[in-house]
Parts: sequence; structure tokens; C-alpha cells
Amino acid sequence: MRKNIFGNIIDIQKRRIYYGKIEIENSRIEAINFLGEEDRDLNYILPGLIDSHIHIESSMLPPGSFGLLAVKHGTVACVSDPHEIANVLGIKGVDYMVGEAKKSPLKIYFGAPSCVPATDFETSGAKLDYNDVKALLERDEIKYLSEMMNFPAIINNVDSVVGKVKFARGINKPVDGHAPGLEGDDLEKYIAAGISTDHECSDLEEAEEKINAGMLIQIREGSAAKNFNKLYRLIDKYPGMIMLCSDDLHPDDLMKGHMNLLVKRAIKNGMNLFNVLQAAIITPALHYNLDSCLMRKGDPADLIVIDNIEEFNIMETWINGEVVFENNKVKFSYSKPRPINNFNAQKIKISDIKLDLFPGKIKLIKASDGDLYTVGQIVDLSLTGTDSESLASMDINKIVVLNRYMKAKPAIGFINGFGMTEGAIASSIAHDSHNIIAVGTNDKYIVNAINKLIDTKGGISISDINGTKNMVLDIAGLMSSANPEFVAESYNRLNNEASLLCGKMKAPFMTLAFMALLVIPEIKIGDKGLFDVNNFMQTGLYLNQ
Repeated sequence: MRKNIFGNIIDIQKRRIYYGKIEIENSRIEAINFLGEEDRDLNYILPGLIDSHIHIESSMLPPGSFGLLAVKHGTVACVSDPHEIANVLGIKGVDYMVGEAKKSPLKIYFGAPSCVPATDFETSGAKLDYNDVKALLERDEIKYLSEMMNFPAIINNVDSVVGKVKFARGINKPVDGHAPGLEGDDLEKYIAAGISTDHECSDLEEAEEKINAGMLIQIREGSAAKNFNKLYRLIDKYPGMIMLCSDDLHPDDLMKGHMNLLVKRAIKNGMNLFNVLQAAIITPALHYNLDSCLMRKGDPADLIVIDNIEEFNIMETWINGEVVFENNKVKFSYSKPRPINNFNAQKIKISDIKLDLFPGKIKLIKASDGDLYTVGQIVDLSLTGTDSESLASMDINKIVVLNRYMKAKPAIGFINGFGMTEGAIASSIAHDSHNIIAVGTNDKYIVNAINKLIDTKGGISISDINGTKNMVLDIAGLMSSANPEFVAESYNRLNNEASLLCGKMKAPFMTLAFMALLVIPEIKIGDKGLFDVNNFMQTGLYLNQ
């Protein structure tokens, strides 16, 4: 059946706006007709928005539930790295995401996770070797090689890692990068290997060096890392070299908006409309060779209708010629997904995490609210005291990581920045291997919070004087099979309660999850102990270790 849409057509590639008609037949654009000059009293039609890099698992929603929220905000496609669930379940997890994505009209283009596990210094639930990655890349629905986090192996030309990149490039599939702070000769080697994007830039100087070396830069603004304010000027300075992405977006934030908010902010900050839309739509569609979003004759009818350019309110979302969002209502349903998991941790006792400290200098993780990066500090316990109350009064809390895949001794360290004076929080979301991670003021609360997650085989929890509360994540300990509004509300409520315990943290669970991310500087903790990211090696608690 032929369908017609009338309105102001935003032609991004020809950089013009005019009143016209789009004719749709059999899910594709049959014709685009010029009918007159722009009429600002009418709605505007443009290609749908693309998130150029996201881990859908971080929304705590499976792909179909994610789609229920994303289409409301004009998102028609996502370039998704299933790295998180792959670390828990391997190829079985990737297949799960691909299968669930097919239940939603939202176009989710998956990559082959390149680094599972991200390092050899932690325990993951699965491993993807060269042959596993090769088999994934050979599949039509796998569009690219996901972010290559193991940049030391690329720089040092390690065959088992470089081979994945060479294979992807050999079949003309792009390779995403992950190289925070990489510069100079090492950056040149990294790019020369065939890696074409980076979403880890935190300042203009770093981004411009990478752009000048030939990289496409993804400006990231998610629930965790927020780089938009520092990088948005790149949109006008380097049109065609910039994309927009969220990377990690929690459910409460996804309820509020998605790529539409970035587009609106960029326009409000004075960026050229066509440059902004190129970054949000055209560049990712071309770079990842997506069958989506270019709005030409013969292309899939993946369109959005907005009220005006300034407000950028989404009136309609079309995918493959069908209206999936209209009149503030989603026009498709999604059946409840089946849970899948890999969770074998056994309950712990207070004696398992008891640590007899002695006066001396210890290495401390210094965390900042919502920040992936940490700073290493040295604290002299002979000056502070060694009991938990003395340490908590100086904003020093115990942090514990417990292997969730097999019985193992917990790893123990100390952290500054959470501001906890009583209680504990824990999570089975702990990038990248997703073991159980907890921070708290005393061993009792920490054990209670961890054991609650073991009872439910995943989730987030709080333990304090009022008892222990939790939110269940029954899909790989990362996502929930509940409806997305309930998930968003539950997470928001528990996060707010955790914020009250953590006087210095507005996003305590998110911050906690990144304390186990061993590929982001400066010092982190995995299930095998403290990790010195700068020197890429394990390290002991005391200064002389």
C-alpha cells in the first residue's frame, strides 16, 4: 500500500529544506517530490536518528524493551556492541541479543566483541578467541568488529589480537576503537592496524590529534561518561569526521530522551543544523554500511517527523515504512523475554572479607561521581588508624570484588570518593567481566549486599541499618525481563536511596560498576585484586607490594 507524508523535508546531504511529499511503497521510499518553499508552520521530515555506539545491556533492558523507549525519541537504529553479555555468556549471549532484537522494529546492528575478556587479569564467564570472532564476523547481521580495547596488544603487534582486526578489514567490515589518552607514535600504530573510530576522547586536544591522524570521533554523552560539552565544537570544525553516541545509557535516562537530546543541544549551542544531522545520521549510516537512514529514493523509509528545528520534539517515528511511534504512543508490542544467565557464586561470610590491616602505606582508588577514570593515591594508615570507623570518617571505604562464575577468594581494596559513613551497595554489573562488586563501611553490610545478589543471581542491592533491598536483573545479571517503565522506576528509586548513603555520589551504582574496568586508567580492582592500569599489571595493597 502506498503511503504519502507531507511536510518540510530536511535534505541533509544536499543541505536544503523545502516543502514536499515523500511517497512510500513496500517499506521503501518510492519518490521525494518538491512542492514549494519551506513553511515554518508545518512539521519537518528527516531521516531517523542513529546511536553510533551503545552497549544496550547498560540500559538494563533487553533489545526489544530498549526499542520500546528508543523509538519515542526518534531513534530508528543503533550500532550496538554486545560486549557486556558476551563476557558473561560468550557467543550464546550475542545470539540472545540478536534474537531479542528481531522482536522489535528498531534496527539494531551488532558488532563482534573483540575483547572477551577485556584483559587476562580478570575472570569472565566466557572467552572469544580468534576463531569465535571470525565466525561472528562472517555472519551478515554482524556489521563490524567492536571496540578494540586491548590497544597494548595492537601496538605490540600481538598476532592473536591483530589477526581479528585484519580479518574484519579483509571482509570490509569496520573496526571500532577504544584508546583513551593514546597519542603520538602509539596512536599512529593503532590506527595503521585498521582501527577507524574512537569514543573515548575527553578533551579537544586528544580528539583533534586522532581526527588529524584519520580517525572518526564519536562524541559520547551517556549516563556515565559525558564528553559533549568539551567536544561539541568538533561538529562544525570537522564535519564528516564526527558521530554522536551514548555508549552506556541507564533506563531512567533513556526514559527522558536519547539521541534527540544531543541533536537539540548541539543546535541550541550554535552548531550548523546540517553538520549536526550529518553526525547524528549520515556519517554513522555510511561508515557502518547500514541499510537505513539516508532518505533517498529506494532507501528504507526510516523517518522521523518533528514539530520544529529548535524544539526538535518527536511527533512520529517511521521504520521500514511503518509508523512505530505516533501521538505519544508506541505502535508495537514486545513479548516478555526469556531469562538467560551464568551465575555460580556461593554465599560469603564476614570472615571471607575480613582484612587485618597494619600501620603502613596502602594504595587507594580515588573515584569521582559518574567518572570512568580513577586516580591512585597513597594513604598512611599509621596516621589514619586501621579500623573501619576511622577510615569511613576520612571517606575511605572497603571495596570487594567476588568472582561470580566459580567459587573464589574475594579481592579486597580501599576506595575514596563514595562518602559512605554507614551501609553498603553491591552490583553484578561490573565492567567488563561483570563479577560482583561492592563498597561499604563495614563487613556485615558488604556481606549482606553481596549475598542478596547471590540469592537472586544478579542485580543491584543496598544494605544498611534498615535492612537489605535489591533490584533483580534476571537476564545475565545485567538486564531485567520486566517492563521498561518498571525497570526505570525501580532503578531510579534504588539509586536515589544509594545516593543518600553516598554523600558525595549522585550516581553510586554507575560509578561502582566502572571501578572494575581494568582498561580505563588509573587504578582499578578486579576479581584477582588491585590493578595498575598505567603499567597494565596487578599490584598489591601495600606500597611495597
